[in-house]
Amino acid sequence: MLLNKSHKASSRRQIQIKEVKDNILVLPDNQYRLILETSSINFELKSEEEQDVLIDSFQSFLNALPCPLQMLIRVREIDIEAYIEQITHNKNTEKEEVYREQIDSYAAFIRKVVSGNKILSRRFYVVIPYHSIDRKHDFSIISEHLNLSRDIVMRGIEKLGMKARQLNSIELLDLFYSFYNQTASKTQELKGQTIETILQNTYA
Repeated sequence: MLLNKSHKASSRRQIQIKEVKDNILVLPDNQYRLILETSSINFELKSEEEQDVLIDSFQSFLNALPCPLQMLIRVREIDIEAYIEQITHNKNTEKEEVYREQIDSYAAFIRKVVSGNKILSRRFYVVIPYHSIDRKHDFSIISEHLNLSRDIVMRGIEKLGMKARQLNSIELLDLFYSFYNQTASKTQELKGQTIETILQNTYA
């Protein structure tokens, strides 16, 4: 039991997250973080004129920021076998033989295409910080400050032609779960009772 408590304390110090509350990360020393997931733009495919407009718009976006931001690009290898397993499962529920054969052909085609190659996905995040100087600040006030910054940042992102949305508490937990459990996260999803237990801070 002592080993488990020591391991939990060590993990918390490494991750530096006290809790996740109302879609906000609560960090030590009265630090808070709100995370947005954004879409992207293929800058290279734009014309020179469009690129100039984007650069000017991005400069205006940076100048209008209410706080410093952290931009994160998350690159992950896609588990193709899990996708193919899902396809195979669908085949088992298909009654028409012609469709079953098409599913087999499609699965074989996917395996051939990705053979020897890694298929990567990229996700883009913007981290909005807030530091509360007053230790007795009500959390609702902290949340209000972060939400105000969020709205300003999201409007700026949308002016760049991209979309943005705030990660909720479960998505925040899943993001860090995938950071620190890269192998396990491919086969063991963070969901259900486990998430509820973590959110309620009742895990042992």
